[in-house]
Amino acid sequence: MAKKKENTFEDSINRLQEISELLEKEGIELEESIKLYEEGIELVKICNKTLKDAELKVTELKKQLEQSIK
Repeated sequence: MAKKKENTFEDSINRLQEISELLEKEGIELEESIKLYEEGIELVKICNKTLKDAELKVTELKKQLEQSIK
């Protein structure tokens, strides 16, 4: 069974942009709009987690640097 490739942060941001553009178009059906909106919400959650993880990593690296300077 093949492993599902995880999207990068940049992939997720690009897809969010695509979804935004699709939702702005006239004539999109309600059902499709809801599916796109749901996908967007999941991508936002993924991006937020990625950013929080990066922030924690930077904070940890900063602490390590400060300790090595003392």
